[in-house]
Amino acid sequence: MSFLRRWMFQKWYMHRQPPPWDTGITPPEVKEYIASHPPGRALDLGCGTGTNVIALAQHGWRVTGVDFAWSAIRSARRKARQAGVAVDLRLDSVTRLNGIDGPFDLILDIGCFHNLTPEARAIYLKHLVRLLDPAGTYLLYVHFKQEAGERGHGIVEADLDRIASCLRLVSRQDSTERGECRSAWLIYCPDSCEMIH
Repeated sequence: MSFLRRWMFQKWYMHRQPPPWDTGITPPEVKEYIASHPPGRALDLGCGTGTNVIALAQHGWRVTGVDFAWSAIRSARRKARQAGVAVDLRLDSVTRLNGIDGPFDLILDIGCFHNLTPEARAIYLKHLVRLLDPAGTYLLYVHFKQEAGERGHGIVEADLDRIASCLRLVSRQDSTERGECRSAWLIYCPDSCEMIH
């Protein structure tokens, strides 16, 4: 991610109004996962201000959250203290993940992967495979571009093919966000995983 884009994310989190993607509400897909799985270890990649880190911790999960925006991590730490939960919040890039060791039963990504460059996505996937438990789940929310090469955030189907080269797709739920942007919730697990949904 370019310096300019990093700076923009940092500024967004410093405003009184949260960025448009930071709703402060745990999505139904995450709530459903929490309700249907016993607590374990979770990693939230691009955790922002910690909404889902806190929700998982409140349900007994041991959670690590990672974000490169220090203002987001600062807010997440404050919110976690107010919620009375113990979580591990790291200021780092999802392409580095310094000092983070698996395995994790759940790796969650709501809108981080689709903001990475193709080169960064390849590094991210190596970390993902390294950190995900053989019986674990990768829960991913993404936006799609209309076509490859289009400016701005989003992925194309070929990016999902790259994920499918190392993890097995368990389910996919497509939708349209705000009536215009194509999006999807995807659940992956390692090939050895026998997940039931």
